[in-house]
Amino acid sequence: MKEKGVSGSALKIIAMIFMLMDHTAAVVLGSILIKNGIFDVDNTSATYIGSLIEAGTIGWVYLLYQIMRRFFGRLAFPIYCFLLVEGFEKTHNKAGYARRMFLFALISEIPFDLAFNFRIIDFSYQNVFFTLWLGILMMWVIETVEKCCHIQIIRLLGYGVSVLGAVLAAESLRSDYGAKGIIAIALLYLLRKNKWEQIAAGCVAFLWEVTAPFAFVFVWFYNGRRGLRLKYVFYIFYPVHLLVLHYVANIIYF
Repeated sequence: MKEKGVSGSALKIIAMIFMLMDHTAAVVLGSILIKNGIFDVDNTSATYIGSLIEAGTIGWVYLLYQIMRRFFGRLAFPIYCFLLVEGFEKTHNKAGYARRMFLFALISEIPFDLAFNFRIIDFSYQNVFFTLWLGILMMWVIETVEKCCHIQIIRLLGYGVSVLGAVLAAESLRSDYGAKGIIAIALLYLLRKNKWEQIAAGCVAFLWEVTAPFAFVFVWFYNGRRGLRLKYVFYIFYPVHLLVLHYVANIIYF
C-alpha cells in the first residue's frame, strides 16, 4: 500500500526545483537585467517595478526575476535545513555524512564563484554546503552533549556553546545564509521530537524572509519515508547546475 504524504526524496526534488528557479533568476535573468542597465536588481518596490514595466519588456523580466527569487527561490533552503536534520538523525555514519558534505563544499566552490561572481576563486562569499557542513558538526556536538550530560543547566550551556561556535564559524567563512542558517538548523534539530514545535520554530527562524516559512507547508506533509534513492543527486546537481547557469549567463552577458 502506498504511503500517504511526501517522502524525503520528493521533498528533495521540490527543494531542488525551487533552488533552480532561484539561481536561474539570480544568474541568468540577473545578467540580462544588468546588460540592460538595471543594476538595482534587488529593489522590490512596487513603484520601481511598475516604472520598469511601463518602460518596456525588460520590466517584465525584472518582475519574473523578483517572483522566482523572492517567492519560489526562498522556499528551497528551509526544506534543505529540515532534510539535513532528518539525514543526520537517520544516518548510521555521521562522520561519513560530514566528510561528504565538506568534500562537495570544496567541489562546489569554483562553480559557485563562477556563477555568482564570474571568478574562478572568490573568498568573499562561500557556497551553502559549508553552512550545511557546519550544521552537521553542530548537531553532532549537541548529540554528544545530550548523551553524556544529564544535568540540565550544563546541557543547556553545551547547546549554547555548540550553536555559538557554529555561528562564529559560518560568519568567519562567510558561508551562504551564515548565522541565520545555523540558527535555523539548530532550532529544527533541538525541537525534532515534536513536529508542531519543530515547524513553528522553523517558521520563526525564517521570518527574516517573508515567503520562506511557506516551505514548511511541504514539510508538514512529510511522511518519514526515504522514497527514491537519491543519495548523491543533490550533491552532484548543485555544482553542475551552477556551471550550466554560469555558461548561459556568460553567453548572454558577453
